[in-house]
Amino acid sequence: MRFDREQLETLAAVVDAGTFDAAAARLRVTPSAVSQRVKAFERELGRVLVVRSKPVRPTASGEVLVRLARQLTLLERDAVDALGVEPGAAGARVVIPVAVNADSLASWILPAFARAAETLPVVFDVHREDQDHTAELLGSGTVMAAVTSQSEPVPGCTVTQLGSMRYHPAASRAFAARWLPEGPTTAALAVAPVVDFDLHDDLQSRYLRMVSRRALDPPRHMVPASNDFADAIALGFGWGMLPQSQLESRDEIVVFDPARTIDVPLFWQQWNLRSPLLDAVAEEVVAEARRALSARRASDPSDRVRRPATAAPAGSGRPPLPGR
Repeated sequence: MRFDREQLETLAAVVDAGTFDAAAARLRVTPSAVSQRVKAFERELGRVLVVRSKPVRPTASGEVLVRLARQLTLLERDAVDALGVEPGAAGARVVIPVAVNADSLASWILPAFARAAETLPVVFDVHREDQDHTAELLGSGTVMAAVTSQSEPVPGCTVTQLGSMRYHPAASRAFAARWLPEGPTTAALAVAPVVDFDLHDDLQSRYLRMVSRRALDPPRHMVPASNDFADAIALGFGWGMLPQSQLESRDEIVVFDPARTIDVPLFWQQWNLRSPLLDAVAEEVVAEARRALSARRASDPSDRVRRPATAAPAGSGRPPLPGR
């Protein structure tokens, strides 16, 4: 069957905007027109395409069609560029939805997006999500590309290795002196407060298992924003695993266990389309990752390491881990 382009664009607008009214404003039509287009589309297909909640959510069938709508827009822009035709105001820039984990947003990826936005006809719709869950947004068609910890390509996508983010167990100087006076012993870590990023953040728990070889249950704060997470550690809320980029800029924070680090591998996955526009965005991201992540692997925060009185044995076998 053939799909009506206007119906596809309307469906994508409803999902992106979250409501029929917002989609109508974006498309410059009435909310009634938007509703009629979606209902007509559903009647033709014989299935529901969106859950009419706030915000509107696509059904499994709706996700397939939203993905198609975005692919058509991207390929249309590539064709316009290849032909050297002026796209006109409505098609001047393509929206590129991408999913990125919080620590990458706070540390290295935005310069790559800035260069791409300056030289390419694109605007970015950035979805902040844990890197272990960004692949889900790719599979649903919500985003065209994602920074993810998943090395296996999502069906219909390609994957490129970016590098690794290295995390160190860190705390404020005052916190380390109070709670870890003899270093990161099991007894001290069992009671020392922890800062977690969100419910998906397993970095602190994994570090505790590395040290103690058993589950510990210390008090936990939750601060779900990358810079605020580091602020909370600097203020003495608790200890947490910080990427090297945040250690480099905060003199009040020290590494209290230099023998143990956690490396989180990152990958760039994108739709498997022969799209020069999407490939050009990927080139900027990959180039920036290889500059920034390799530089931070070479950087050594040991000038601000707080070495314990009795060094604990180094952890062995550190597999890729969930993180932020």
